[in-house]
Amino acid sequence: MIVSMKKVSVIVQAHNKHSMLRDLRKAGVLHVFTENTRTEKGEELKKRYDSLFQVRSVILDKQDKKHPMVQESVSEEVFVELHDRYKDLLDTKKSLEEEIAKNNTLIEAVQPWGDFNPQEIASLREEGIRLSFYTLSKKDLSLLDADVSYIPLDPIGPLQAIAVIGSELDSSIPATRFFLPEQGLSTLLDQQNADTKRLAEIHASFIDAGKYLDAYAYQMKRMEQEIRFDQIANATDGGEDLCWVTGYLPSTEESGFSKLASQHGWGFIMDDPTEEDDPPTLIKYPKGVGIVKPIFDILGTVPGYRENDISLWFLLFFTLFFAMIIGDAGYGLVFLLAAAGLHAKAKKANTAVLLVYVLSIATIVWGSLTGTWFGSKMVLETLPFLQKLVIPSISNYPELFGLSAVSAQNQVMKFCFIIGTVQLSLACVLNIVHKVPKKDLSLFADIGWMIDVLALYFVVLQLVVGRPTNLGVVFGAVGTGFVLVCVFGAQGPGIPFGKGLASGLGGFFTTFLNTISCFSNIMSYIRLFAVGMASVAIAQSFNSMAGGMMDGFAMVAGILVLIVGHSLNLVMGILSVVVHGVRLNLLEFSGQLGMEWTGISYEPFSQTVKEN
Repeated sequence: MIVSMKKVSVIVQAHNKHSMLRDLRKAGVLHVFTENTRTEKGEELKKRYDSLFQVRSVILDKQDKKHPMVQESVSEEVFVELHDRYKDLLDTKKSLEEEIAKNNTLIEAVQPWGDFNPQEIASLREEGIRLSFYTLSKKDLSLLDADVSYIPLDPIGPLQAIAVIGSELDSSIPATRFFLPEQGLSTLLDQQNADTKRLAEIHASFIDAGKYLDAYAYQMKRMEQEIRFDQIANATDGGEDLCWVTGYLPSTEESGFSKLASQHGWGFIMDDPTEEDDPPTLIKYPKGVGIVKPIFDILGTVPGYRENDISLWFLLFFTLFFAMIIGDAGYGLVFLLAAAGLHAKAKKANTAVLLVYVLSIATIVWGSLTGTWFGSKMVLETLPFLQKLVIPSISNYPELFGLSAVSAQNQVMKFCFIIGTVQLSLACVLNIVHKVPKKDLSLFADIGWMIDVLALYFVVLQLVVGRPTNLGVVFGAVGTGFVLVCVFGAQGPGIPFGKGLASGLGGFFTTFLNTISCFSNIMSYIRLFAVGMASVAIAQSFNSMAGGMMDGFAMVAGILVLIVGHSLNLVMGILSVVVHGVRLNLLEFSGQLGMEWTGISYEPFSQTVKEN
């Protein structure tokens, strides 16, 4: 259920603004929208937060994840000193890494020339002896003019090194100039060793700083809280005498907020949101339905404040889709064991664990009904009691029950289309129920869509399964639904009937295309059959590959093929659930509902860390 909201404006004298905001933050019930305006204080706070984040990231990166350090608590003053120290170390670390990289390049360039003192070369230059260093091929060396004076040096690889005395070589000569560094090789190596040693010391310091990770986490949360406070303070309206802040409050908190305002002497205005307002969305899940929340959190989807809450239906259909797409009772057992492991590790069954339990049990049930256990026909033949759990008409091994594969597949496809028809019709019913209290005439358009869905289901059956139907009656029903949509589709509260009719008729072609889309939406549910069958086929292929390796020394390879193959199939099945199972809920079903998932989660202005 989407909790109804109240729009609230809290009014105080301007000099009481900050105390009011602090008390409001402690209450933690008012959702306040803020614009991304920039203030000098806000920029400074963000700069300090970024500094904390950078240092903590480096410290965290140096830790042994398997053996976390015992945390130490420190005072505010001590933490400031610690952070300044680690910030300086981080700056030094960056400088050293840059210097080491630079010296590495120099060492690689100088090493072939050997160790020498560049100062001695500079001294010769002061005495009038100018030397320029080059490498060139022996062939090019032999072609140098006789008036070029040079000193031959040790070869560098296939090239000859020379020191040219006097003027530099002409640019037309194919020689590579070597520019002397400011320091010699031994000096560079000594500097590199010193830098590396200092870098190791800094590395050790950051490892030791692991005992302050909790302190850093606390300070970052505190900084986030200060940034949020600055944003809210900047979002207040008013002048020199009065100021006010406006936000949204769950209607269930109305009486409590009134008492809070009375205690602090605040003035406030509380009213229902208007159509122009865009309140945040707070969902109160019915008992047992809250396990669907992890899915919404992963997807990042939030229904709009005025949209339908489909949590229950999403959970029911997603569970069915998951079971049909994974489609294997053996894989369901794997999920069940994984859920038990997570349960034991967490020492409690949180919503995510409960969700995995539900999905795994549903998969086991569906796999049992279709007789699918790790894609193996042998399991059913070896364990006859499993055959008693199978519904032969939808079995993946119908030959064991005297049925043909075609009839079983047709039955499963028909079941998929029934699911689609039921889900899309349910969307129409939910829309009708949602609009009746508002006396919204567009509910007749939803009745028209429901007629179209039910009629088009029979068209799908004839085209895909080959079940004959009376097309005259079907298209008559589709035409009736089409007319209802055209006449009532643009109606609504406060809209004159004639204006709504004109607008609806004006969208004639769009309605026609949407009717065709309605047909394709029902067809889309065949993906449950197709993906489920593909998963079974892949499992059977790996079983067949491993079947020929189950003798002698090859048995190890056979077992490895089974483990790797089924693991890969299981991962692909999970990806298919994300692609197909979620799609049917968020596109086909939600599209029929007219949902856009553009809601903003209710996140009240609240205190996240204790204030000093």
